[in-house]
Amino acid sequence: MSLHFQRDLEGLKKEILLIGGLVEEAINDSIRSLKNRDATLAEAVIEKEYIIDEKEVQIEEECLKILALHQPVATDLRFVVVILKVNNDLERMGDFATNIAQRALYLSEHDPLPDLIEFINELPVMVQKMVRDTLDALVKMDTKLARKVILADDAVDDINRLMHRKVTETIMQDSSTAERAISLLSTSRYLERIGDLSTNIAEDVIFMVEGHVIRHDFNHE
Repeated sequence: MSLHFQRDLEGLKKEILLIGGLVEEAINDSIRSLKNRDATLAEAVIEKEYIIDEKEVQIEEECLKILALHQPVATDLRFVVVILKVNNDLERMGDFATNIAQRALYLSEHDPLPDLIEFINELPVMVQKMVRDTLDALVKMDTKLARKVILADDAVDDINRLMHRKVTETIMQDSSTAERAISLLSTSRYLERIGDLSTNIAEDVIFMVEGHVIRHDFNHE
């Protein structure tokens, strides 16, 4: 491997970790704005979305440049292809963080729904851990941790389904809660999608390290 190629790969790794940090911060801030009914923080998340978008484009261009100039093969090719995919998934996670912040902004201006407060305290914590563990697995190339992220996704899906039932019950009991309840349901769905994308990245970490595609392995063993 040439020194120039090695430098480009190292630079790419630093950039993907940078966007990962930006996305994790956006997710954490959007969740905090939801929990604390903090409109100012929600607005800050929304305003900073462009930074993640610009970084995603920059990383994609760098990947394509490396593919064209160095024509990597084997492990190096796998690394660049995975970075392309992870980069896209991280940008989408940033989009969902913005969506959560937009819902948090609306909800901060209306009375809370006590019957659904349990959701705000449970699902976001689970998703935050998935995101943190996914990024750690990416940094450390830790396939064991990546597999733990994949297994955690089922619990997130279960809570999202439960949330759907609770929202339906809440609206049936009091139709005036409909818009607030649906906003919370949307937030639940956004969090569930962040969990799905974290799982995608965890699967890509395993592919990067082991060269094995596990996306269709139901037991992920």
